[in-house]
Amino acid sequence: MARPVAGLYDRVRHLIPELAKFGVVGCIGAVIDLGGAAVLHGSYHVGPLTAKAISIGAATVVTYVGSRFWTFRHRENQPLLREGVLFIALNVVGLIIAEAVIACTTYVLGYKDPIAYNIASLVGTGLGTIFRYFAYRQWVFLAPALEPAVTERAPVAAAAPHGPPTAPHGPADWEPVRLPGNTMPNGTVAPPLVTVGRHRKPPG
Repeated sequence: MARPVAGLYDRVRHLIPELAKFGVVGCIGAVIDLGGAAVLHGSYHVGPLTAKAISIGAATVVTYVGSRFWTFRHRENQPLLREGVLFIALNVVGLIIAEAVIACTTYVLGYKDPIAYNIASLVGTGLGTIFRYFAYRQWVFLAPALEPAVTERAPVAAAAPHGPPTAPHGPADWEPVRLPGNTMPNGTVAPPLVTVGRHRKPPG
């Protein structure tokens, strides 16, 4: 049991700072969303769906600014217009999720008192927030583009075009190997003419 939990933690721990920032921005947006909807519906008698739409619209502006310039500022930003349109579109989906919960509670289940409305608003906002977080990461605030990996090639030692390989102890430990010279009629030995290779010098 501990191993799967540890594995899950390893996969999501890099998201913790981002989730914390998203949570702070989300809490501010939730205060505007839930508080605004409660005030508009409870004090000013605005319709339940209209009140929620207005409060979410105001919260969307605040959460966009917080998300773009704080929560996801380390991610690659798209052109402002495209990013803003996607952000609004995904918040509309989040609004639909929240409105569906409120509509189900108010018109299907018949709970129309303020407590039921606020609970439905809270549940709808929570579900919409979960959707928005993963949608923002997927389509709005994109991951930074990866730089192309640089492949380093190991240097290849250039072999000498002529001559033997270098010995571990250095070329000074090696000496030429020559063919023996020819013996002349007068008994002298002619010097060798051809060098055929090298061999290791005897120690000492």
